[in-house]
This record gives sequence, C-alpha cells and structure tokens, in this order.
Amino acid sequence: MLKKVSETPSIQFSFVEDALRCLVRQGYETAPLLKEAGLDMTQAGPVTAEQYGALWLAIARTTDDEFFGLSARPMRHGSFTLLCHAVLHAQSLGQALRRALHFLRIVLDEPYGELQIDGGKAHIILIKNRSPYPAFAYRTFLLLVLGLACWLVGRRIPLQCIDFSCSIPEGRPDYLEFFGVPVNFNKARCALSFDAVYLDLPVIRSDIALKPFLRDVPANLLVRYRHDTGWVTKLRAHLKQSSPSDWADFDAIAERLGVSPATLRRRLREEGQSYASLKDEIRSGIAQTLLAENELSVAAIAVHLGFTEASAFHRAFRKWTGKSPGAYRRDLLQVRVMDSQR
Repeated sequence: MLKKVSETPSIQFSFVEDALRCLVRQGYETAPLLKEAGLDMTQAGPVTAEQYGALWLAIARTTDDEFFGLSARPMRHGSFTLLCHAVLHAQSLGQALRRALHFLRIVLDEPYGELQIDGGKAHIILIKNRSPYPAFAYRTFLLLVLGLACWLVGRRIPLQCIDFSCSIPEGRPDYLEFFGVPVNFNKARCALSFDAVYLDLPVIRSDIALKPFLRDVPANLLVRYRHDTGWVTKLRAHLKQSSPSDWADFDAIAERLGVSPATLRRRLREEGQSYASLKDEIRSGIAQTLLAENELSVAAIAVHLGFTEASAFHRAFRKWTGKSPGAYRRDLLQVRVMDSQR
C-alpha cells in the first residue's frame, strides 16, 4: 500500500469501488489493475488523485474504454486527447462546451449532454433514452466536462446546482458534495448549472500548454479546480464540526477563523460561494441523508438542522430539491421497493 501525504487532495475509496464494479461487470480481474495503481482492497481510507488517476488509466488501457463501460458505446482509449484538440482553439467557454458535448455524443452515443441557457443560468443537461444510468456514470461525465472547461479558462467555475435523475447510491453521502454544491437526486433530469456569464470567458490555453495537461490526465481533472480549497474549505470544515442548530453567526465564525467579516465575505465571493449557500449545501446534504435513513421524523430533522419551525424547513427543502421532505422520503422508499423487485 502506498503511503499518502495528508496534504494531498484525496478521493474517497468508495469511488475506487465504483470503478472496480464496472470492471467486474465486464468480466475483468481487478487485482492486476489495483496493483498497477498502487492500491489494494484492504485500504479503506481515501486514495490520492494520482492513484485514482492511475487506476482510471489502467482500466482504460485494459478495456479500451475511458468511460468505464458505462455508456452505450465505449469511449476508446485516446478519445479524451482528441476531445482536447477539438476544443482547444474555441473562442469562448460557451463554444468550447458545445464542441465538447457534441464530440462526446458522437463518441458515447449516450448519455450525452446539451448546453441550454435560461434566465441567466447555463445548464448542461444530460440526456438518456435507453436504460437508467448509475450516479457514477453521471459523475464521470460531468467530471470530464467540468474539469476540461475549468482548465480551458484557467479558473474554477463555481457551480450553483447539480441534479441527478437517479437515486443516491445506498450508504454514499460522498455523492452529496463531491462538486461543492448540493446534489439533488431523483430529479426529472440530470443537470449541472452555473452562471451563464462564465460562457463568455475566453479560452486561454495553447497547444504548448496541452501537452503537460494531458500528461497528468486524469489526476489533474480530479484536483486542479476542486471546490475544496481555500476559505470555502475552511468554513465548510468549521461548520461540519457542530450541528446546524449550534452554528454561530457569521461575525463570530469570522473571528474564530482569524479574519474580519468583510474579508471572509469577500474571499468566499471570490471562490464563488457565500455563507448562506454553504449553510444550504450542508443542511441539504444532512437532510437528504437523514430522510434516506428513515429513522427520524421530518419534524425532528427540522430541529436538528436548526429550524425553529417545521414549515421553514419544508420551504427550504423544497427550494433545495423541488420536493417536500415527505415526498422526497416517499420517492426514495418507492425506488428501493422497485429496485428490490428487479
């Protein structure tokens, strides 16, 4: 087992298990590829982005598919390199995204993505016409597109919302926050949303910059523009140390973090977040997990999240997910019943 440095951005081992299940489903042995990536099944803790990237590459070489066998057609080894060449000389991020999504539709068939603009927001909508896809497929697709987009413009694109048209994998709260915004499950469509103003950003990369970028793919897609850096990370970690019902006000938290409220507010804004959005993100994740566990009543969950009135929790949860807490719980139970009958 390779020793990991604590400062190195990490990937939850459960995502390694997701990748390995794709291998097993296709009839491949997992042990040789784990060894090649410096991993073994006895480690339960997070792995480095380099290790996960090495496993991804090993799987792609072995299966001749860079999409883990999750799409209608295999994404042949080398497709991502061609994708980069296809978008490198776009004039803007919007043009690059349209080219990238068109390329992936040709390569994968489906799921495929479409870029839509509505009310000042840009949405990457994932389309499926055949059998349902797991959350890992949607995560992988969005990771490829978002990682490439951020590299092209040289900055992290702050997201506003992610919707998945599937149920959350059992016992996997890590799926609720891997992009740094609330991830809502069991939605009518799968979509990633951000402010449309970012579509006008110029593509700043060149052929010279592409070579070192490709040399470190896919590890750099996993860490280069992560949400869990800087002041957003510090504030998120601070909030997670206590129950939402015990959270201090913003000025008190800024003092504990050693900065003025104005400075903290500015730093968060520079990283595409706000105190309110972070609180919503964490509360939304906790609420979805507790509703899925089906042990606490909706009223008890509201108290745990710091809401003085259950009606306020209902309004907030509907804003986060588009559903009431009760409807969300009923839909989860229905999905589980249907899954058990298959």
